[in-house]
Amino acid sequence: MRSCTRRTFLRQTALAGSILLVPGLLGGCAATRHAIRQSLPDLQLWPLERKLAQMLLLGFPGETLEPGSPIDEAIRRYGVGGVVLFDNNVDLGVTGRNITGPAQTGRLTSALQQASELPLLIAVDQEGGVVARLKDRYGFPPSLSAQFLGQQNRLELTRSASDDIAATLDEYGFNLNLAPCVDLNTNPANPVIALKERSFSADPALVTAHAAEYIKSHHQRQILTCLKHFPGHGSSRADSHLGLTDVTNYWGREELIPYRNLINQGLCDMVMTAHTFNTALDPDYPATLSKATIDGILRKQLGFDGVVVSDDLYMGAIVQHYSYETAVEKAINAGVDLLVVANDKAYRPDIMPHTINLLVELVQQGRISRERIDQACGRIMAMKQRILRPGDTA
Repeated sequence: MRSCTRRTFLRQTALAGSILLVPGLLGGCAATRHAIRQSLPDLQLWPLERKLAQMLLLGFPGETLEPGSPIDEAIRRYGVGGVVLFDNNVDLGVTGRNITGPAQTGRLTSALQQASELPLLIAVDQEGGVVARLKDRYGFPPSLSAQFLGQQNRLELTRSASDDIAATLDEYGFNLNLAPCVDLNTNPANPVIALKERSFSADPALVTAHAAEYIKSHHQRQILTCLKHFPGHGSSRADSHLGLTDVTNYWGREELIPYRNLINQGLCDMVMTAHTFNTALDPDYPATLSKATIDGILRKQLGFDGVVVSDDLYMGAIVQHYSYETAVEKAINAGVDLLVVANDKAYRPDIMPHTINLLVELVQQGRISRERIDQACGRIMAMKQRILRPGDTA
């Protein structure tokens, strides 16, 4: 499906100081990637709107990229940082999404990447097992759950299973897997983690070991990964997709150990925040909106200086308690660099211009600093560039 001949040249951006774009920029032909040595664009020359666009990872409906559609406009006109693809989910009432079969998916990701002047993140949740958007019923290879792999506790099996996932993602045009889940399986009745077989184990050392194998498999194919859900969702009694999830009485500091270990091993590309509430960490805000949690714990205590990505800002835990405007402002000021708007349960066609206009206003009012925007955009561009360099991967 993927080949050098299929990958057309991405258009060189007209913005001064930007990086030169080449075929297969974020995936595919190893010979091409090995020859690439790029320098980061001079972000100081970018207009504010361009930087803000890089800070969005958008979902959208449809199996094709239609000219003039909202997502086409988001890519071509605004220069959105990335997209996230989904399949249909009857349980969550999500229909009309993006993934129905291998050939269709490959055509869609190719069209998305070709439409973008700058490298486009094309993300998917392909953890394995229950949480897999590329399902075998659509014609993709089957995958094993983290829980099964942890129970077997054979690192070579985890590496093999992860190799298969990474190969599938590479073949069909994805360059970011929103996985692995490094939540500890501390509550066997957890509706969103344990009961969906998303955790390797309750043992942080075992979680670290298996997550490391998973990440290394993806890095071999220069696919970015994302540790989730910080600072830990495994102890929760509720599903943050549906509403407020308070873990104050259940969360333990051992849930930070896999993050610390993987950051120290240089295996952490990106961290996704949880929409969990913990008064012991922040008496006012859930993790995604909490500066004490993101800047205080993840940045300062654990030493992570890479990209922090939010979980979907339209999940119940956020929208039931905060306006979109408040959530965006609080998340960025807390330290989130990349905002996820899945745009699935409540589709808003104008979400891209609405968010850009909102952020411009927040910057102009001094409620978000330009320095914070430069920091976030710089982290995102550095992360995109890092996967061009095989020597930087495990």
